[in-house]
Amino acid sequence: MRVLGIETSCDETSAAVVEGNRVLSNVIASQAVHLQFGGVVPELASRAHLRKIVPIVEEALHRAGAGWEAIDAIAVTYGPGLIGALLVGLNYAKGLSLVLDKPFVGVNHLEGHIYSNFLSHPELVPPFLALLVSGGHTLLILVEDHLSYRLLGQTRDDAIGEAYDKVAKMMGLGYPGGPIIDQKARQGHADYVTFPKGLAQDESFDFSYSGLKTAVSNFLKSIAAEEQSRHINDICASFQKAAVDVLVAKTIRAARTFQVPRITVAGGVAANSYLREEMARQAKAFHLQLFVPEFQYCTDNAAMIARAGWQRLKAGFRSELSLNAFATLPLGEPVLPHAG
Repeated sequence: MRVLGIETSCDETSAAVVEGNRVLSNVIASQAVHLQFGGVVPELASRAHLRKIVPIVEEALHRAGAGWEAIDAIAVTYGPGLIGALLVGLNYAKGLSLVLDKPFVGVNHLEGHIYSNFLSHPELVPPFLALLVSGGHTLLILVEDHLSYRLLGQTRDDAIGEAYDKVAKMMGLGYPGGPIIDQKARQGHADYVTFPKGLAQDESFDFSYSGLKTAVSNFLKSIAAEEQSRHINDICASFQKAAVDVLVAKTIRAARTFQVPRITVAGGVAANSYLREEMARQAKAFHLQLFVPEFQYCTDNAAMIARAGWQRLKAGFRSELSLNAFATLPLGEPVLPHAG
């Protein structure tokens, strides 16, 4: 079954063609217009998707060496995300479904991230623990079987990716903050200052990043601008250690608690070098298998949506034209009007 995937949940317009775990094409167009604003502007994102959706889908088909007749079904993100942005992709997918007389299926964006690991690791099988970390989400999920999830923990305030962006803004490093802080942290000393690790001693598997952001803000106010400039790499390294260590510790503890031998990391923050290295080190120490997607599948992309859609289509799910877009859509919510 050859699935065309469409992803427009935020500021990437993406289309892909996938056959099971085999990616025939994966085209991503990022929107640079938001850089000057230090964050994504919803109206501008929607307009950019409108301009790009048709040529991006056509490019995905071209790279896959496939015509419209070779597409068996369409998978599209319908939440969570920016409503205006989601509607561009969802309505385009509905139109294609009508014109081509092909089934389409709505995909939860979070589910797409979970299935991104299957693109890089086709040998992966449930059950496994999924740490989903991005600009909008920080979740710890027990994947008991395909399309079957148990939420173990989540952030009680800010997502880790959002914390990276805001801390980078405090230090005048630009947007997005994740890659910049990661790069500078690799040249710094993480023991320069000890920042609090949110809920590190809490027995739950929840996370918190508001306190860490406040601690960084207070520290920056307590030192001179010259000292901040001189130790910018050290501050980044200290922040990153506090932000990531608690992720790793709770993920490893959850894997041992629920006796799950496999761990996956997904989402944009999965590209973070310290997270990858520290998770790999801890997983090895406790004899756990670790699966992390290739960099191209960490950020928002249509290949992961097509892969998750393929799984749903294989299970018999189809969406109706009445399917709507949702700004918030918890994983595990009914994702389709009906199955059949």
